[in-house]
Amino acid sequence: MKNSFGTSVRTTVFGESHGPFIGAVIDGLSPGMVIDDSFIRHQLSLRRPSGSFSTSRVESDEFQIVSGVFNGRSTGTPLCILIPNTAHRSADYDKLSSVARPGHADYAAQCKYHGYQDYRGGGHFSGRITAALVAAGAVVIPSLKEKGILIGTHVRSCAGIQDICFSSDEPVLRKQLACLGDKVFATLDDDAACGMKAAIEKASTEGDSVGGVLETAISGLPSGLGEPWFDTIEGLLSHALFSIPAIKGVQFGSGFDMVDGRGSAFNDSFAMEDGKVVTLTNNNGGINGGITNGMPVVFRCAVKPTPSISKTQKTVDFKELADTEISVGGRHDPAIIHRARVVVDSVVALVLYDVLVGRFGSDFFAGN
Repeated sequence: MKNSFGTSVRTTVFGESHGPFIGAVIDGLSPGMVIDDSFIRHQLSLRRPSGSFSTSRVESDEFQIVSGVFNGRSTGTPLCILIPNTAHRSADYDKLSSVARPGHADYAAQCKYHGYQDYRGGGHFSGRITAALVAAGAVVIPSLKEKGILIGTHVRSCAGIQDICFSSDEPVLRKQLACLGDKVFATLDDDAACGMKAAIEKASTEGDSVGGVLETAISGLPSGLGEPWFDTIEGLLSHALFSIPAIKGVQFGSGFDMVDGRGSAFNDSFAMEDGKVVTLTNNNGGINGGITNGMPVVFRCAVKPTPSISKTQKTVDFKELADTEISVGGRHDPAIIHRARVVVDSVVALVLYDVLVGRFGSDFFAGN
């Protein structure tokens, strides 16, 4: 079982969708960090369903921090967060114990755990577990901000509807990142959000779902973070990002747009600006040779349409070894992308915190 990631600071998630609790343990935090319960609640609220374009399963996420905090600050010992599950309806899954839902991990889980897995709501594979990642990320995001590091994600596209891109001007970008923090449906153009919501609701009425692309930017990272081979910044971020359910692709900078172009079009020329080395473009997404170059790190994530849909689909009963059909009932999101963006911010924060502690030591964040 590999439910942990990180080297200097290790994050572990646990729990199942319909179990009593989900949670996270963060080991290696700097001592003396302010742990802001109100900020953790805010971040969890951004992941929580809202409106007709989300599932009707709404958890209150009344978390408890049961270790690692004393008098509102981190102690430096393992911090454990528990989040109770209170709104699950296990009866919705009584007939699905051996029927593989298309697009889900049901059959793969059967192959790995030989029938001992908790199948209700996807069990440990459920997107519900991402609430624990959001809570963990909310522990470290304020300390990153204290160091001038801002992280933000917006819905770049959904159901074919496009939002505007992040600005290439870093002061403008930082303002964009700051404004995203309070948006439930995070787009830079509010009109784009309206169109996306309408498209999600239309898919829902047709018993279907939609996906899209998330775009993330990180501003304020120092240059020199990452390793040239197996622990590149792209590799570390991708490792964590692919743990998020529904993410099927990650592209840094111009990514696949480069493949049909020429080096003269996509190389980032260097220049001096106010005594600092910068690049005139950012096609490589702030990373050269797996190491940050001081420019904003920019990447996109492909988010697939939510697999739980009410349309009838072909499948198998893997215990009876027989073909069958399924129409997924229960409460499900017609799109997960708008809720996934705060999960992306959270895992990015955990990766960056780990990398920074690995390079500068745990006292880098002590007392922040």
